[in-house]
Amino acid sequence: MTDWIKKALTRRTKNREIPPDIRLVYGVKFAVAMTLCLSALEIAHLTFLGKWNSEIFAAITGLTGTVSGILIAQKT
Repeated sequence: MTDWIKKALTRRTKNREIPPDIRLVYGVKFAVAMTLCLSALEIAHLTFLGKWNSEIFAAITGLTGTVSGILIAQKT
């Protein structure tokens, strides 16, 4: 999983590639994993309780925005 994240965060200039800091790679990896876990939790909540949980959805939205922001900011 780290390889595609590292590739996505690598900056490319005319002459060279600048790899991202390993802490950034681990942070994005953790945020993606937490987003997947929260999505599974929301699905379980809908399946067993039959209700939408807005707090879980807010956490999913926040993590997705964080990962997207990191990926976009790292490229510019």
